[in-house]
Amino acid sequence: MRWSYRIIRIAGTDVKMHVTFLLLLAFRALGGYQEGGTSGLATELVFTTGIFLCIVLHEFGHIFMARRFGIRTPDVILLPIGGVARLERMPSEPRQEFLIALAGPAVTLGIAAVLYGYLRAWGLHPPLLSLELDGRSITTALMQVNVFLLLFNLIPAFPMDGGRVLRSLLAMRLGLLPATRIAARIGQTLAIVAGVYGFQSHATMLVLIAIFVFLGAGTELNAVELRAARTGDGR
Repeated sequence: MRWSYRIIRIAGTDVKMHVTFLLLLAFRALGGYQEGGTSGLATELVFTTGIFLCIVLHEFGHIFMARRFGIRTPDVILLPIGGVARLERMPSEPRQEFLIALAGPAVTLGIAAVLYGYLRAWGLHPPLLSLELDGRSITTALMQVNVFLLLFNLIPAFPMDGGRVLRSLLAMRLGLLPATRIAARIGQTLAIVAGVYGFQSHATMLVLIAIFVFLGAGTELNAVELRAARTGDGR
């Protein structure tokens, strides 16, 4: 992806930042400064950075599971809408894709559990999920964000993690190409619904995610169809 620059290399995988991610940091920092001055700015930067550290860990869950099946992972790209780990090839079996897709959410679940346990150890009883942004500590907010990310990622909207789980289950019975077509249609349908809702409710981030899911589903379907045409495998 153009305009992405390496910031660190971890276990043989480049972690890259897209320039638009800097715009998100600047936007969050400005909002924090307007609300709470220097302290608000620092809080927003720490919170936003913490979210994306959690996302990087999520992506490395996918990466380390992929390596168990001999699949190299050249890089992870940080975008305003999240992270994307690039695999050098598709898993050769539906079971492999199933395990790779679930490895990321498993890491997110682990992060949420550790943070929740830490808060309980201090005598706090925070709700697992809250839409109220004011009055929360950074630790509480990060725990709740990870719970949200876990649930959101498991939505069966291909090519998100839940959509990949769906495709792998379908591929076990139908084959890769039919499974991808079904998963892509479901993903694009959910993306349209989310995009319309986001537009009506002025949720810009949701609209961006919907666009990403819609285009990503189409791109992956085209890639699988091209591969099937080259190999002559309709499954």
